Amino acid sequence: MDIHLAGSRPSIRPPEDYFTGTVWQDPIVATPAPAHLVSARVAFEPGARTAWHTHPLGQTLYVIYGVGRAQTKGGPIREIRAGDTVWIPPGEKHWHGASPKNAMAHIAMQESLEGSHVTWMEKVTDEEYAGPVGG
Repeated sequence: MDIHLAGSRPSIRPPEDYFTGTVWQDPIVATPAPAHLVSARVAFEPGARTAWHTHPLGQTLYVIYGVGRAQTKGGPIREIRAGDTVWIPPGEKHWHGASPKNAMAHIAMQESLEGSHVTWMEKVTDEEYAGPVGG
């Protein structure tokens, strides 16, 4: 058993190549083999968001506070709120982040495949982010 005490690991600012705006990550777990789970609490200030990305084995988001947005490439922008759970299937290109006027935080959970749990792509443009919320 391994216990990480609250406050024993610092919050980090993830690389700007993969995010727009102010984002903070707090690690939850990166399990050793043979397990494959990687999880973090991710907090987005209003307007902040991820770049487009995929996960080889999918991703689950559990929103813990605020109001956010999520979108699959080619699909509608969806509003997400505290208490919502979002499942993104393996290989689905998507982004997620805060709404323009509200902060949002979620727990992100994904499994790694052959040591990789995410493939980062281009940034979401301001025009894509500002699209209408629907669906």
